[in-house]
Amino acid sequence: MKIYLVGGAVRDQLLNYPVKERDWVVVGATVEQMLDLNYQQVGKDFPVFLHPETKDEHALARTERNTAPGYKGFDVHASVDVTLEEDLIRRDLTINAIAQDDAGNIIDPYNGQADLKAKLLRHVSPAFSEDPVRILRVARFAARYAHLGFSVADETITLMQKMVAAGEANALVAERVWQEFHKALTERNPEVFIEVLKNCNALKIILPEIDALFGVPQTKVHHPEIDTGIHTLMVLQQATLLSPEPATRFAALCHDLGKALTDKQNWPSHHGHEVKGKQPIRELCQRLRIPNDFKELALITSEFHLHVHRAFEIKKSTLLKTIEKLDGMRKPDRYEAFLLACTADIRGRTGYENCPYPQADYYRKALKIIKSIDMRPLKEAELKGKEMAGAIHTARQSALNKQLQPPDEIG
Repeated sequence: MKIYLVGGAVRDQLLNYPVKERDWVVVGATVEQMLDLNYQQVGKDFPVFLHPETKDEHALARTERNTAPGYKGFDVHASVDVTLEEDLIRRDLTINAIAQDDAGNIIDPYNGQADLKAKLLRHVSPAFSEDPVRILRVARFAARYAHLGFSVADETITLMQKMVAAGEANALVAERVWQEFHKALTERNPEVFIEVLKNCNALKIILPEIDALFGVPQTKVHHPEIDTGIHTLMVLQQATLLSPEPATRFAALCHDLGKALTDKQNWPSHHGHEVKGKQPIRELCQRLRIPNDFKELALITSEFHLHVHRAFEIKKSTLLKTIEKLDGMRKPDRYEAFLLACTADIRGRTGYENCPYPQADYYRKALKIIKSIDMRPLKEAELKGKEMAGAIHTARQSALNKQLQPPDEIG
């Protein structure tokens, strides 16, 4: 029995990148031997075990053979005669097919170290095409390492394009798509995830609502970048700078989906796109089974982002109604995430990347004023139901009218 550190831990160690988890492959062992050593078996489709102390995953060396479309159609063979090289060749990328023995020696049969130096994401073998999830994984790795200068090798993009053309991307199930999509939203450059899927023609199948934005023009005065798809990627990039939360980034990505539904005769104007965008958001979230907190934040961002942009133009009565619809009093964290997504929208335009956005602070101050209202007199009046709701609304409106001033009125 020989145990090797494999995959991401070796890769990130060689990159001097933070190692989050360690996976191991065990060569020359049986299931019985692992159980005798007090490893806990967790794998159903193939033998994977948890170390009795560290709880790191240890998998028996295995080979795989594709038997049906999609990522589930695999015949897995794990036995004592499977070599380390045979196990590594079934992996997705050369940079993930590197192992390290217990003496610290690197085993690199597929030139992963060379691709690390060249900053290339390259598939190990033609077997890559047997698993469509790898399209998503490559896009996610591209998002993770883009800031280091990594890109996808031309031959791997070509292979991914062939997989899409063959219908492999259509076999992806919602859970796996969202799993990779969610992880990509936590990376340093999630917009690169979208770009890679676009480049290999998978975006129109996996995220058609996003793909539909490319080629849709906007008014050049407000959007020097013109293309709505490009703007959307820029907004996602700005959201990433503003917040580590994937839900905020998702809302930023989805804020303009309604522009894809504008009649071409009305281009580059997109009147009413805020409300129109709610339906494609619902469809996207339902199809990929995206959690409700992501969906709800995306919906309010789509519907109300222009209300924030026009904060100094709208009446204070409209401002209050907007804050109440946003449920800012009960959900201040979501309210703040919404304002960050709106800020990302403003800055996600060519030449506006560092511009101030006092409108968001105006909305923050408005909520602060509302939350500071002394409600004791209303409670003492023992009002009920609609009377109480009306009195609360009136008190909020009065406080905003007295205390809230747009920047140009201050001083």
